[in-house]
Amino acid sequence: MTYQGQFRVWRGDQDGGELQDYTVEVNEGEVVLDIIHRLQATQAPDLAVRWNCKAGKCGSCSAEVNGRPRLLCMTRMSTFTETDLITVTPLRAFPVEKDLVTDVSFNYTKAREVPSFTPPADLRPGEYRMQQIDVERSQEFRKCIECFLCQNTCHVVRDHDENKPAFAGPRYLMRIAELDMHPLDVADRRDAAQDEFGLGYCNITKCCTEVCPEHIKITDNALIPMKERVADRKYDPLVWLGNKLFRR
Repeated sequence: MTYQGQFRVWRGDQDGGELQDYTVEVNEGEVVLDIIHRLQATQAPDLAVRWNCKAGKCGSCSAEVNGRPRLLCMTRMSTFTETDLITVTPLRAFPVEKDLVTDVSFNYTKAREVPSFTPPADLRPGEYRMQQIDVERSQEFRKCIECFLCQNTCHVVRDHDENKPAFAGPRYLMRIAELDMHPLDVADRRDAAQDEFGLGYCNITKCCTEVCPEHIKITDNALIPMKERVADRKYDPLVWLGNKLFRR
């Protein structure tokens, strides 16, 4: 089945832009990225879009479709009707470079700020030992493809650009939580999560979980448990006393 679909695509750069309407052929089985490629080939050869694998595993083609953060290569045209007007816009939380391409360097800056895995000083390579349950606990978080949809939809970043210096966003708070769960990691993740990476800014609306293409339960399995561990460290009187007595 083939039909002429109605699309509204944002065109512009750092200096501004606007939504432009296009009529593009749609074929059975296609995804939004197919339509963007056809639009490039037939009507707008200068349209900029970032993509790579077209298999939902590289995270490159992140954009917003009808206002919802999505991977263009995983958004099937069959989810829309032939009469729908489909709007494709760049990620709103990050500066536009050109058309659908945004500058996501904020995320790489935050990634470099997170201290790497820190084993005990007296533990040599080859001596690492972990229980299978410890491996499984954090395995979910390693499915992240760094599409940054969670970063984009988090209203702490999306609606308040001034929060970016103090807030790492759900993707990197999840990374901190993963390392904190590691039985061989000795870095102080909990105080850093709160004081340096803005864990307290998160009010667990679960919007990050809702847009994750890998279906990682970011809020329930990473952010909420991390908040609980931070609260125990700071406010539980018995934990506070134990920290004073044993200098943990």
